[in-house]
Amino acid sequence: MAQYILALDQGTTSSRAILFDQDQNILAIRQHELTQHYPREGWVEQDPMEIWSTQYAAMLEVLAAADVSPAAVAGIGITNQRETTILWDRTTGRPIYNAIVWQCRRTAGLVDDLVQQGLTEHIRRTTGLVPDAYFSGTKIKWILDHVEGAREKAEHGDILFGTVDCWLIWKLTGGKVHVTDATNAARTMIFDIHKLDWDDTLLDALQIPRSMLPRVCSSSEIYGHVALPGGDVPIAGIAGDQQAALFGQTCFFAGDAKNTYGTGCFLLMNTGIQACESKNGLLTTIGIRLNGETQYALEGSVFVGGAVIQWLRDEMRFFSESRDAEYYARKVPDTGGVYLVPAFTGLGAPHWDMYARGCLIGLTRGTKREHIIRAAQESIAYQVHDLLTAMARDTGVPLSSLSVDGGASRDSFLMQFQADISNCTIRRPVIRETTALGACYLAGLATGVWRDRAELQQLWRCDTLYAPNMDTASRQSLLAGWEKAVGRSLDWIPRA
Repeated sequence: MAQYILALDQGTTSSRAILFDQDQNILAIRQHELTQHYPREGWVEQDPMEIWSTQYAAMLEVLAAADVSPAAVAGIGITNQRETTILWDRTTGRPIYNAIVWQCRRTAGLVDDLVQQGLTEHIRRTTGLVPDAYFSGTKIKWILDHVEGAREKAEHGDILFGTVDCWLIWKLTGGKVHVTDATNAARTMIFDIHKLDWDDTLLDALQIPRSMLPRVCSSSEIYGHVALPGGDVPIAGIAGDQQAALFGQTCFFAGDAKNTYGTGCFLLMNTGIQACESKNGLLTTIGIRLNGETQYALEGSVFVGGAVIQWLRDEMRFFSESRDAEYYARKVPDTGGVYLVPAFTGLGAPHWDMYARGCLIGLTRGTKREHIIRAAQESIAYQVHDLLTAMARDTGVPLSSLSVDGGASRDSFLMQFQADISNCTIRRPVIRETTALGACYLAGLATGVWRDRAELQQLWRCDTLYAPNMDTASRQSLLAGWEKAVGRSLDWIPRA
């Protein structure tokens, strides 16, 4: 029996492929960086063909590196940056515009239009989301409105929409399969997460033809096959990156939660088969759809997490390697009263302010580079703490432990500060590639590599525990300073 699972992890900054065996050992990883395009302030784009070519190259390279034949691969699991929007020509298979990335704020005015039409409550009740440029729906409308002839072709059924998973499956299957899964559909702001269907009210409001949209499937089934030299391999798992990480952390039961420290930060709590309506700025979304059952989740999103460290590296030139941030942060005992609010593209949960912008505050003549670096590190933990607080208010249960993953979870300074500022034990797993691991699990369940979720739980292993070690007075003082700093960043730029 085929014993390997290939995970394709298409993220915001890179396309990666990871090959796992049935004991969840990693045999090989290959990765290609992805070019980011910023045509105007607040706009973020990527080339869909580069997304495809880098992902395809990583897939072939990882098989070659592990010396594994496609015939030995039981299935492929796909996980992806969510909300990023691609439109392409059904006949030629070519994109009609660059991918509009989830971070892009160009459609803030379209979101304001939806609010003015009185659709805020309908969006919240139907999709579980809040009106925001973060999601795919307004991005689709923008492309249709701004690419010559696109709307007419879309109305004739000649233009297709997909999130990144959908685009990759279309390309991998040679244009035979146009599908997405429920976790990705739930992030479009045009999908009814209760009826599990596209919502006609929102489609009409955004002038999006239903014929553009993919068929919505479960997160674990065989969707189609990839023809590779040496054999066809089934695509058998799909989940948006944060839901894949939730699944990879084996958060299978109501109350289980994880936080991913990536370009942004994403905190998800499994709420079981009940959709929990947030009163504190969180999103209600689909956690996973498996074996005919939908599990829901509460989600809080931080737009700029690890990206603030990249900003210090690339734009500010404070250091040459991201991992050096931890070294510099430890060179000073505190930030010297400095706070950095990295609202570069607005603020996500629980504030949801598209017009906020970043601020660096509390500077004195004695402020050094190390203070700013430490403030950047701490800003990630403060933002996650805001999400934890909102989640505790919604559920009535403060989290005593949190599973973590993502690139910045390797940073022991950040993990300890998170434990301290949130008064919460942080659990970091042995396998930190939990996003790819979640896609691997979903594909493995569909192809019989693993029997059920109970077997997967037995495979999870903890690497490090970070226990809180800060007195209450210090914690409250730091949080009060953060709250003041956030207040300075809100509603900064003029509304369109």
